[in-house]
Amino acid sequence: LLLLRILFQGLDFVIAEAKKNGVYLILSLVNNYADFGGRKQYVQWAKDKGQSLSSDDAFYSNDIAKGFYKDHVKTVLTRVNTITKVAYKDDPTIFAWELINEPRCQSDLSGKTLQAWVTEMAAYVKSIDSNHILEVGLEGFYGESRPERKQFNPGYEIGTDFIANNMVPEIDFATIHAYPDQWISGSNEAQNAFLKSWVQSHTDDAGAFLKKPLMITEFGKSSKTSGYTVGERDTLFSDMYSEIYGSARAGGPCAGGLFWQVLAPGMDNFGDGYEIIFSQCPSTTSIIAQQSHRISSL
Repeated sequence: LLLLRILFQGLDFVIAEAKKNGVYLILSLVNNYADFGGRKQYVQWAKDKGQSLSSDDAFYSNDIAKGFYKDHVKTVLTRVNTITKVAYKDDPTIFAWELINEPRCQSDLSGKTLQAWVTEMAAYVKSIDSNHILEVGLEGFYGESRPERKQFNPGYEIGTDFIANNMVPEIDFATIHAYPDQWISGSNEAQNAFLKSWVQSHTDDAGAFLKKPLMITEFGKSSKTSGYTVGERDTLFSDMYSEIYGSARAGGPCAGGLFWQVLAPGMDNFGDGYEIIFSQCPSTTSIIAQQSHRISSL
């Protein structure tokens, strides 16, 4: 309990500092991966309660695991910040909630398991907090609701459905991630071509089918990939920002992008190849600053 109190006080501080500096936050309520516990931890807690579960995908369907997640959601949303004295669910510094970072359920590629979970949990979040907007946390993979769009996937499926998941009424905006260096083998040109079609197809669908805004909430290029150069990363950032700005300027659905990930000096243990430390990356930092200025001028 002491550790939990300390962790929450740390989050209180982050939110208070964000407010001071005019920064708005998207807070993710759980991770798909084991980092920071993730959905694996909820499945383990269910096992500790006597549940016989063979896969971490049980997170999406087991009532005990889902109950633990709901308890966590309620605890976070109703917490009163010890610094600002404002409940998280009432704090405008929090831009949005995210149900789960990069959900995947490869034991059910039909998408039905994840669709049911998103439907249930989106309604639960909104039952506690109707003030904030909500997103799923999707990477953007297409599924069975529009199988003809699966041609834009990077060659495989993960049990999500960009269209169906985002059509849930309580979901307010759509997200995609973009990691062509992870998803697409081959030349830099092939990866850039994929990136363009990936962004364009989702922008089109957000406008035509979802009638909801789209944010590109993660993208980047890893310095650990073979043949990496800063110039290639800068090209990717410039191309991505051009797509976003073009949509935003025209009043289109895609109006924002967040790269993965900014770090401060001394945070080397968080580095994964995608990190950008502004003081060490002047050319990339300049591209990011230019995009921030032109988006804010719209």
